[in-house]
Amino acid sequence: MEYRFLGTSGFKVPALGFGAGTFGGKGPMFSAWGSTDVAEATRLVDICLDAGVNLFDTADVYSEGASESVLGAAIKGRRQRVILSTKLSLRAGDGANDIGASRHHLVDATEKALRRLGTDYIDILQLHHFDAMTPVESVMATLDDLVRAGKVRMIGASNFAGWQLMKSQAIADQRGLTRFIANQTYYSLIGRDYEWELMPLGLDQGVGALVWSPLGWGRLTGRIRRGQPWPEGSRLHQTAAFAPPIDEERLYRVVEALDVVAEETGRSLPQIAINWLLQRPTVSSVLIGARNEQQLRQNLGAIGWNLTAAQMQRLDRASQVTPPYPYYPYWNGQFTERNPPPVAIGPV
Repeated sequence: MEYRFLGTSGFKVPALGFGAGTFGGKGPMFSAWGSTDVAEATRLVDICLDAGVNLFDTADVYSEGASESVLGAAIKGRRQRVILSTKLSLRAGDGANDIGASRHHLVDATEKALRRLGTDYIDILQLHHFDAMTPVESVMATLDDLVRAGKVRMIGASNFAGWQLMKSQAIADQRGLTRFIANQTYYSLIGRDYEWELMPLGLDQGVGALVWSPLGWGRLTGRIRRGQPWPEGSRLHQTAAFAPPIDEERLYRVVEALDVVAEETGRSLPQIAINWLLQRPTVSSVLIGARNEQQLRQNLGAIGWNLTAAQMQRLDRASQVTPPYPYYPYWNGQFTERNPPPVAIGPV
């Protein structure tokens, strides 16, 4: 396994991490993702650790907390071998204050997460979304208090806009508070919006990307094809309403480019899609998910080799879209003399 620095934290994470969204199986979306119980989760954790994958990511809203509980049980007795990442701030209860990034909710949600995970500290605690109702000064001060109390080691953001993340960093700098070091972000061959603003921010601010849904909500498995209906049993039948919108023609173009590369490399489409991400700037770790051992072993095959420059270019061309203003002048060459696009700068 390759290990990479998480931004400029000096802390290393595996290039592949495991997303535990399939653990628990509660609720309409997460039951469609998977319903892995403790015994199955323990087996998947065993396989991950044997392969050097020691980063495990979850959230308090995954299966109403059951994902954290199952993960906590699966790592029992080997806490020091794993890196635990969880997220909070989405609604996690019926109460008026069971949501957001207020001091009340952040402290309360962290304590509940610690109990479910069966640990006294969280390695990477991330805000699941930006809370526009709570002053950023209060949010960053509370997160800093959690770090100073030893309950959290590092902090990150998820699903933030560029200005929201940058404002948080600036306030942390002004007040001598703990900065965000991770950005858990959606990024895939069919979802490259991350490159427009968040990737340059990551390069500038030393924030490492923890990539979620590298297969575009299951659309890059090879089962979705031009002119064919979604296959029976695809979880997209239940989860498509939650997924980011997609241009179907672009999806088919990407899948067809993946087919060409698969023929050249002998690798599967998911392995190629993940390997492409591993060669992008700022990417510290790509979170892979699996409902069973076969899927996990398949995804683990994305590491230990690299696409060629020509194969990367083929996939780049098939997946590229024109960014909106004010980003597109940088990408079409008008402003690149002093402001090159981030992919031209290279990894962090």
